Amino acid sequence: MHVQISVIIIAKNEEDNLRRSLPKLSWCEDIIVVDDNSTDNTVAVAELFGAKVYGRTFDGYGPQKKFGISKARFDWILNIDADEVLTDALIDELRKLDLESGGFSGFEIPVRHVFMGKVFRHGKESRFYHLRLFNRHNGDFNSATVHEKVEVDGKTGRLSNVILHYSYKDLDHYFYKFNIYTSVGARNLKAKGKSRSLLLCLAAFPFYFVKHFFVYGNILNGRPGFIWSYLNAWYHTVKYLKLYELNRKS
Repeated sequence: MHVQISVIIIAKNEEDNLRRSLPKLSWCEDIIVVDDNSTDNTVAVAELFGAKVYGRTFDGYGPQKKFGISKARFDWILNIDADEVLTDALIDELRKLDLESGGFSGFEIPVRHVFMGKVFRHGKESRFYHLRLFNRHNGDFNSATVHEKVEVDGKTGRLSNVILHYSYKDLDHYFYKFNIYTSVGARNLKAKGKSRSLLLCLAAFPFYFVKHFFVYGNILNGRPGFIWSYLNAWYHTVKYLKLYELNRKS
């Protein structure tokens, strides 16, 4: 049976990621890219691979994706991020799905974290399923500006094969995001009235390293798993140190 799926991607300055993700979507007849005023070649790259590009100033993840769905040709929606890539096995699985008579409203797909060229088969970031394929007559994104999710009525299934998530191009990119996320995390904690002593801030490093490396299983991801755990321990340490600084200033 011929599968008709519309793909929705939101983007801002994602030309490098789109060069990797869009070739794996060539089997789709309808690719929608919602672009937030990119200043690189995002639009040109998207159009090169056959996507239809709509410009829209970003006002939240939920609203941006709901807009993308409004432009889709087909009822079944596949939502992926610009830095995510479908594996060949997942493409085969998607193309063989019976979407018309299977009785499902949506499907969850496992996502695997990729870091320093390593596909993490273990660890917290690679153990979750995400509802990425759904029928828009039975579901839609909520309107949350962050932490948006698909809400569906009806039965959902799970696919076996994975999406690869290339979160960071390199360590420079990691630390660029690191600074943004630790600052946002500290401000969110302060807004909730949280505080940490300097001693607890410093104690965060060994605690979170053990948690990520041993408890979450990154020890099984080899050398990249060690580096990822080390960096995550610093992430929490710096976030709490920024919270400590914010509380001292107030």
